[in-house]
Amino acid sequence: MYRHIHALQQVSRRTIASTARRHIENKVPQKQKMFQEDNGLPVHMKGGTGDALLYRGTMVLTILGTGYVVYELICAAFPKKN
Repeated sequence: MYRHIHALQQVSRRTIASTARRHIENKVPQKQKMFQEDNGLPVHMKGGTGDALLYRGTMVLTILGTGYVVYELICAAFPKKN
C-alpha cells in the first residue's frame, strides 16, 4: 500500500516539475510606445474603447452619486412637517 502511494507521489512530482513553460511575449514596449505618442488624447483615454467606457461609466456614477448626496442633504435639512 505504501509503495503505491510513494509511486503516485513520484509520478505527480515528475509531471508537475517537468511541465514545459509557455513563452509569453513581452508587450511592454508596444504599450509604452502607444502611451507615449503625442496624439492629443489624455493618458487615461489612450487605451481604446474599454478605457473610454470605463471613464464615462465612472463619470456617470460620480454625477449620479453627487446628485443623490445633494438630494439627501436637502431632505435632511428640510424635514417634512407632520
